[in-house]
Amino acid sequence: MLQVYGRASSINVRKVMWAVGELALPHRRHDVGGRHGGIDTPAYRALNPHRRVPTIDDDGVVVWESNAIVRYLAARHGEGGLSPAGPAARAQADQWMDWMQTTLAPSFYALFWAAVRTPKEQQDPDLLAQLRESVLPHYRLLDQVLASRPHLAGARFTMADIPAGATLFRYQE
Repeated sequence: MLQVYGRASSINVRKVMWAVGELALPHRRHDVGGRHGGIDTPAYRALNPHRRVPTIDDDGVVVWESNAIVRYLAARHGEGGLSPAGPAARAQADQWMDWMQTTLAPSFYALFWAAVRTPKEQQDPDLLAQLRESVLPHYRLLDQVLASRPHLAGARFTMADIPAGATLFRYQE
């Protein structure tokens, strides 16, 4: 059975759990990281030398890094569905997953840390406004793309939609 290691509140774990749900995979999630601890144990370090969440163990196949996990699960359990069939279609999904990680994520995480993880009394309103403005063009781009097609990689929901969708959910939350 698929083992998922990571706390439910982590956006990166949420991406993995979304893929698990889309694929209807039997699984067990273990609370690790954050207030749950566990990432510094020898057992977890053997799974993930970076000691971050999420990590999965799929019957001996260990994968860490959320987008890599989503890609792996989609390819292993959702070829032709969550993972588009063929290199051209898969590249369309991959590029959106990479765009989220390299372009959207830096702005998004900076805003998240400044607005949510920084105590209210230490927040800088000017910085918050600047960070909001830095993230908005990325979401506007997604709006433009999705105005012409139902999903990021084309006509149907794929692994491409999960990473950007998770940030949008967190942004709205």
